[in-house]
Amino acid sequence: MSKRDEKIALYQKAAKDLKLGLEDAFIQKVTVGLGPSIYNKDAETVSCSDASELARVRENFLKKKLGLTQDDKKLDAAIKEVCEKMGSSNRNKYRALFYALLAKKFGKESVYA
Repeated sequence: MSKRDEKIALYQKAAKDLKLGLEDAFIQKVTVGLGPSIYNKDAETVSCSDASELARVRENFLKKKLGLTQDDKKLDAAIKEVCEKMGSSNRNKYRALFYALLAKKFGKESVYA
C-alpha cells in the first residue's frame, strides 16, 4: 500500500468515526487534489483556532479553488460550521475532510469530478 493510499484510508476511517457522511470515493478525490501537502504534518490538518489559517482557507480554497463569490461573513460562517462538525476537541481536523465538507456544503463536489 502506498503512502497516499495509507492517508486516504486514514481519512476515510476518520470520516466514519466522526460520522461526517462523506463518501469514500469523494474523500479519495479531495485527497489526491491536495497533492503532496498531505505528507506534511503541519499542512495535513486545519487549526480552527488560527484566524490567519482560516482566512487562507477562505481565500485560497473557497474563493480560488471553488470559485465562490459570497461575502466573507457567509464563507467564514461555513468554515466555523465545519470546525464545529468536526468537533472542537478534535485535534486532527484533516484538511482533506475539512475541504470535502466545505465543497459538499456549497454543492461544489464537481470540482473534484
